[in-house]
Amino acid sequence: MPGSFADLAEKVSPAVVNITTTSIVSQPTMGQRGPAFPEGSPFSDLFRDFGFPGGPGGPEGGPQQRRMPQRSNALGSGFVISADGYIVTNNHVIEGADQIEIEFYSGQTLPATVVGTDPNTDVALLKVESSDPIPFVSFGDSDSARVGDWVLALGNPLGQGFSASSGIVSARNRELSGTYDDYLQTDAAINRGNSGGPLFDLNGEVIGVNTAILSPNGGSIGIGFSMASNVVSQVVAQLQEFGETRRGWLGVMIQDVTPEMSEALGLSVSGGAMITDVPEGPARDAGLQTGDVITSFAGSEVEDTRGLVRRVAEAPAGEAVEVVVMRDGEPETLSVTLGRRETAQGGATGPDTSDEPTESDILGMSVTALTPEMAAELGAPRDARGLAITGVDAEGPAAEKGLAAGDIITEVNQQPVASVAELEARVEEAREAGRRSVLMLIRRAGEPLFVALSLEADEAAAEDMPAEDMPADDGAAEEAPAE
Repeated sequence: MPGSFADLAEKVSPAVVNITTTSIVSQPTMGQRGPAFPEGSPFSDLFRDFGFPGGPGGPEGGPQQRRMPQRSNALGSGFVISADGYIVTNNHVIEGADQIEIEFYSGQTLPATVVGTDPNTDVALLKVESSDPIPFVSFGDSDSARVGDWVLALGNPLGQGFSASSGIVSARNRELSGTYDDYLQTDAAINRGNSGGPLFDLNGEVIGVNTAILSPNGGSIGIGFSMASNVVSQVVAQLQEFGETRRGWLGVMIQDVTPEMSEALGLSVSGGAMITDVPEGPARDAGLQTGDVITSFAGSEVEDTRGLVRRVAEAPAGEAVEVVVMRDGEPETLSVTLGRRETAQGGATGPDTSDEPTESDILGMSVTALTPEMAAELGAPRDARGLAITGVDAEGPAAEKGLAAGDIITEVNQQPVASVAELEARVEEAREAGRRSVLMLIRRAGEPLFVALSLEADEAAAEDMPAEDMPADDGAAEEAPAE
């Protein structure tokens, strides 16, 4: 435990800044001949009944509300990252500002211009001009931060000026609401006005940008969030070079691989990201397919979808990267030239026409071959192929996995199905192979989703059924009631 943070605070404070923004906002005001009353109040009704000019419902041409421009000020924090005056802060601190003024620890103030912003990570890069070099700090490695490490937060809380607070890293890899979120949670006091300020480790390096707090009253209760420096530094480098972000784009829809899905596919690896759809784009051009499990990207192991999204975004657009996928139980390496996410345009193609409808009960659900009319009702292309789920047994394996009437089954064990016979064949093949589950590709409201259904639960349910209730050998069953 450090005896004091004084030396650290003295070392890094000259690089921390207070930010004051000014914006012009319009405030409503009434014309001179009539006051304004809230809609629904007795006075509002009175003005409407008598048709006073300027009142609600008054004669056309009467004085109406005017919007008068007024100045609005806001406060935040930031930190200098280069001697020539580049400053990092939160996007929400300077968003919509007409003027930005930077106050340094020495008391000097300088106007700032916006170099670039990234609302996705809430990062903004500013620039000030100074004839003298400006004290600055460097980014550290946020991945090396451990829960329990000491941290120091500096900023401008509640407009009180330069202020320091200490605490520890309470948690890592927190996700709030953004696609690229990677927050360090800290109990160092962070309040309004601290936004955009730095979170330092004991080496004086920035490992986070203070961004948000969790609080029922707007004040610090010891749950603050700082965007990890490894995310921020990537964004800042792009803003500094291009004035905008240029994230890589792979062009796939993905979902996490569950243990049941891994077993159904016979995979020997854990983790990874399963491809649920491959629209027109870089991935399709490189040969990636629906059902592939991405296990490695650009030489690094893929643990889950969240990690893959971040890694793809950090990769340079326009460059080729190696992607390793598991396909039919075997690894395959593909080279993908990434597109740029900000300008990506995707497309989709529909499958062929469907067969005549038949219906059956299987794996705790009633299914029927998809017709063009049914496809249109379920929000799918009229030429879509697959099986529509018409009913679900509340105690069956399908219900356990959240399947519902209206879902469309398009693949089973990575093979297309367009008839009940094909579905039954895929299930039987899985049983003969000794697998405990089958992997289904479901379309729900147009969105793809892989679901692993247990075969053991289905077999146990069949064994428990009285003989007179057992379905016939051909799989025929009574039609499920409409819901």
